[in-house]
Amino acid sequence: MTTPPNIVILTGAGISAESGIATFRGPGGLWEGHRVEDVCTPGALAADPELVHRFYDLRRAGLADVAPNAAHRALARLDRAWTGELLIVTQNVDDLHERAGATRLLHMHGALQRALCADCGARHAWSGALPPATPCPACGAPALRPDIVFFGEIPYEMDRIEAALAHADLFVSIGTSGAVYPAAGFVRMASAYGAATLELNLDRSEGSGWFDESRLGPAGILVPDWVEGILSR
Repeated sequence: MTTPPNIVILTGAGISAESGIATFRGPGGLWEGHRVEDVCTPGALAADPELVHRFYDLRRAGLADVAPNAAHRALARLDRAWTGELLIVTQNVDDLHERAGATRLLHMHGALQRALCADCGARHAWSGALPPATPCPACGAPALRPDIVFFGEIPYEMDRIEAALAHADLFVSIGTSGAVYPAAGFVRMASAYGAATLELNLDRSEGSGWFDESRLGPAGILVPDWVEGILSR
């Protein structure tokens, strides 16, 4: 029996855009109406914690108004059915992959529904508002912040991601801009280790030239078609 190939999938803002979640970099270089520097850097958190916490409170609350789309559901189907190694690495901080049913999942940029203690490093599930100086349930320090990887901070579980890329037979990037590192470098890393590479994106990304194949169109169409094809082999 042929061993199923190992697959690593990277998802970005484009996969959730069809569910109504605004992409990180909107018109004019704004992030949902804010400059990235105002809401997603350690300096911003130190300078105006009220603004930063309110921004993520609103994004967290907004999850109630969106639902997984056909692309999320297709990846969850692949997760359930694939007998080989599979890792879905998402740059997104929403919970749509989980709500669709995916379990072999890693949030490299954090998650809206978690809080991080800046004092002891503990992480906690979090669903409501998170005001500045909220005490940590683990250590009691008034130091909880959104569990979001800010620009300038190191993404989560990079060792695990790099190990998966080193053993991947296929790397698939879905809905990413190819502009944010280190994720933008994953295609070259996977290719260097010998993996085939495929991009599924609405438009050509900044990294399209590094992929063996790029398929352009809505994620809600491309991803189910790809999943159907790979499961029917």
